[in-house]
Amino acid sequence: MSQAADPSHPADPAGRGDPADIDVRLLGSEDAVAYQALRLLGLRESPTAFAASFDEECDTPLDVVAERLAPQPDGARFGAFQGDALVGIVGLQREGLSKLAHKAFIWGMQVLPSARRQGVGRALIEQALVHAATVLGVRQVTLGVNARNRPAIALYESLGFEAFGFERGNMLLDGELHDEIHMVNVLPSRR
Repeated sequence: MSQAADPSHPADPAGRGDPADIDVRLLGSEDAVAYQALRLLGLRESPTAFAASFDEECDTPLDVVAERLAPQPDGARFGAFQGDALVGIVGLQREGLSKLAHKAFIWGMQVLPSARRQGVGRALIEQALVHAATVLGVRQVTLGVNARNRPAIALYESLGFEAFGFERGNMLLDGELHDEIHMVNVLPSRR
C-alpha cells in the first residue's frame, strides 16, 4: 500500500514522501515517447499550471521532442522514475543573455496525479537545484507558480524559494484570469 493510500501515513502537503522509490535522472532523446505522454497529460489535466496549451503541443513530432531532450550546455530536463515508469518531469534553463546568465529558471514541472505527495516533486526540484549550482554555476533559480496552487507553493517554500512578485492576470484561460507568484531561490553557496 502506498503512503498516500495508507491512513497511518497522511499526505504531506510539502511533498516529503519516501524518496527511496524515486530515481531522478537527466532525460535524453530515448525518453521522448514517455516525456511527451506525461507532458501532454499535464497540459490537459492541469492547464492553469502551464503557459503552453495541449492544442499548441499535441501535434509536436516525436523527433522534435527527442531533439529537445538532447543534452544542452545551458539547460536540462529531469525525469523522476518509479521503476521503469516516468512519473514526473521538470525543466531547468539558464537565462540566455550574458548579463542574466547568473540565473536559471525552472519550468514545466509535472507529476503524474497518482504519484503526487510521494516526494516526486521534491526530488525533481532538489536535483534541478543541485544541477543549477554545480553544473550551470548560477547564483539563483526562479520559477512562476499559479497563485491558487497551494501544494506547489508549499513545496517550493520548503525548498528555500521565496516569493518576490505577484503578477495579476498572468494567464487568461477560458475567459478567466489567473495570477502568478514569482519565486526565487538564492543558492546557498552564492548568498
